[in-house]
Order: sequence, then C-alpha cells, then structure tokens
Amino acid sequence: MIQQQQQQHSHHKVLPKRIILVRHGESQGNRDNSAYSTTPDYKIPLTPNGVAQAKLAGAQIRRVVSDDGRYRNWKVYFYVSPYERTRSTLSEIGRSFPKDRIIGVREECRVREQDFGNFQEEQRMKVIKETREKFGRFFYRFPEGESAADVYDRVSSFLETLWRDIDMNRFHLDPSDDLNLIIVSHGLASRVFLTKWFKWTVEQFEYLNNLGNCEFRVVQLGQGGDYSLAIHHTEEEMQEWGLSPDMIADQKWRACGNKGNWYENCQWYLDEFFDKLEDTEDSIEQDQDENEV
Repeated sequence: MIQQQQQQHSHHKVLPKRIILVRHGESQGNRDNSAYSTTPDYKIPLTPNGVAQAKLAGAQIRRVVSDDGRYRNWKVYFYVSPYERTRSTLSEIGRSFPKDRIIGVREECRVREQDFGNFQEEQRMKVIKETREKFGRFFYRFPEGESAADVYDRVSSFLETLWRDIDMNRFHLDPSDDLNLIIVSHGLASRVFLTKWFKWTVEQFEYLNNLGNCEFRVVQLGQGGDYSLAIHHTEEEMQEWGLSPDMIADQKWRACGNKGNWYENCQWYLDEFFDKLEDTEDSIEQDQDENEV
C-alpha cells in the first residue's frame, strides 16, 4: 500500500509556476564583432561587464521566484545552452541560489545560439545580415549555418522533452513547492521559444525585438491554467518588445482566462488566417442567398 502511494506521488504532475528565459550577459562578440573571425562562436567569453550583468540577473530572478523573499516554498531547475557565454552566465546567476533551492541543471544543446557558420569574417557577415533583412529574418539561412526556422524546429523538439519531463515528474518535486524552470540561452532562441509557446505567427515573430544582455522574460502560470507574460510584465514592456495590441490583449486574457476557452475568446488568432469570417452558419447562408439574387 505504501509503495503504491509512493508511486502515485512520484507520478503526480506538477506544472511549473514560471518559465524564465534569460539571455546571456555581454560577450566579447557583442562588444567587438571581429571576435567571431578568430574565435569559434561557442567559445566566445563574457566581458567583465557581462559577468556583472549575470550576477545582477541572478539576484533579480531570485526576487521574482521568492516574491521578494516573502514566499518560502520554491525551487529552481536550470537548462543552459552549451556555449561558454551561457555557461558562464549560469555560473554567476547561480551565486544567488543555495544548493537546497536547486533541484537540477541540464546542458541543453537545442537552445544554443543560431549557427551562423564557422569562423565569421566581419565584412562578409555584414553583407549577409543586410541580405537577411531584405529576405526576412525567419526563413533566411546563413551560408553553412541555420535559419531561424531551423532553430524553431530544434526548440520545438526541446519543448516536447520539457513537457515529457513535466508529465512524468522527472523533477521529483514536492507538490507543495513552486517549480521555476530557468532557461539560460540566447536572444533568437528565446524569441523562437516564445513564438512556439504562444503560437505566434512568422509575421509576428519578425516584429519581435531582441532581448538585451541578461534581460529575461517571465512566462507565469495564470489562474485559469494558462501561461502569460502579462502576469509579471507590464503592457509598456510588451510593447517595447514588439508585441502587437492583439498579442498583448491575448497575454492579458491568458493571465486570468480559462485555458479551454482560448479560441472562443481570442478571435484575433483566426483573423490572422481568414478575412471576414461570418459569425454563424446562418450568416453564410444569408450571404449566399444575396449573391444568387
């Protein structure tokens, strides 16, 4: 009987309270593009300023998950890109968390930076990036590298793994504790993650602005069982990130709406694909009768 109860407890599904996406701190490549011509992208280190940014981000994230120290029942689990600048960012963020708050960490190659090719000659890359702006950021594939669409595919695969981990309670979390998943990654990978998570279109992705160094986005579980950016972030912040009024309205609805009624209450999503849909079947029949006359 006890064994059966333990098995039931181990398979109890605990949804994360928050998923926090963090971009790495300032890197040598952010400060000087020529660094990419002599150093492999994955080996680009943080600058001293980037280290300081990461330490500050750790303190800020701890305040978020602990509600400024007022809430005691919380844990964190980290995913990190294998690049040196993300691993170093995680190391500095970790200074704000004692061991008993960290239930695990995993290096996750699928949330790495977009591959731009191997060594990147500065002038050539400048021309290539200008071409990308004309072609479109999502579908343009860098020579010997990836497109944002390629990144989307691997991030989608990572999300499937993430949900399996949650469904099977691989985090082995006490249900009384809030689970906070913190993903230390890169600007484009984070934007792609949000695009996949919230079912944004390619056109909506194109308008998103990049995260600053060590800037983070908090995707938080709402009252109705859905996740939203609008619980932690303000409308002004979301506007600055490039979210349209419809996207912001959607985030506000997700913060408190019932997840099962999403399609009924977020008609803007249908409007992205169809022009002037009729409200009911009777309206369609009436329109057809008028056309026949």
